[in-house]
Amino acid sequence: MGNTLGLAPMGALPRRSPRREEPLPNPGSFDELHRLCKDVFPAQMEGVKLVVNKVLSSHFQVAHTVHMSALGLPGYHLHAAYAGDWQLSPTETQQAKFLTWQFDGEYRGDDYTATLTLGNPDLIGESVIMVAHFLQSLTHRLVLGGELVYHRRPGEEGAILTLAGKYSAVHWVATLNVGSGGAHASYYHKANEQVQVGVEFEANTRLQDTTFSFGYHLTLPQANMVFRGLVDSNWCVGAVLEKKMPPLPVTLALGAFLNHWRNRFHCGFSITVG
Repeated sequence: MGNTLGLAPMGALPRRSPRREEPLPNPGSFDELHRLCKDVFPAQMEGVKLVVNKVLSSHFQVAHTVHMSALGLPGYHLHAAYAGDWQLSPTETQQAKFLTWQFDGEYRGDDYTATLTLGNPDLIGESVIMVAHFLQSLTHRLVLGGELVYHRRPGEEGAILTLAGKYSAVHWVATLNVGSGGAHASYYHKANEQVQVGVEFEANTRLQDTTFSFGYHLTLPQANMVFRGLVDSNWCVGAVLEKKMPPLPVTLALGAFLNHWRNRFHCGFSITVG
């Protein structure tokens, strides 16, 4: 009689609640696989460019671009994008009398992304360019996927398959694309909050050409300035200096590029609003 006290057997360990595994992250889009490394390199600049970005709502934004260059005719580009659970991005580009249409559709799941792009669809001329992407997160660090490019026009039809993989560590990211058209490998490393470096290797089997590039990114937060530079195996060097003008939403950029092998030099200046 009385209360009964139950004791666990000697040597028995208390039960632990099972650990909940964190869900895998979304891998992002296929075009963003090499983004960290590419953002280290300066963008090519030539002539004068004005970019005006306007956010109309939380889901819709537009961008206007005017470019004037001594190497070609001036051009105007209008980009309109809608961002939601299903992303649609029709793009119209007009330069002189050249007109192209592109339709993008993207779906992002919890741990995968699927994208479909149609370029210049012409039902009468039976021509189209279709690009399909798929990425899947296998672990928190490893992402695998592929790209299928299909084109058709009168008398010509073909497809190119490319496999891709990305491994992300704490301070570095390695990415590789391999297909019948060639290979693209990149390595990104973040040394600290101010210094980042990137290395790229690209091989094109059709053109029988390979390129090796090294880029660096230097941030000067107190001066609101960013400096990017590059050097590659084609004897090209270049640099771009960006300066933000707070409190105005304006960014000024000045760049210069020199190809020692071909003895070519060009520079550019751009103003970005928004």
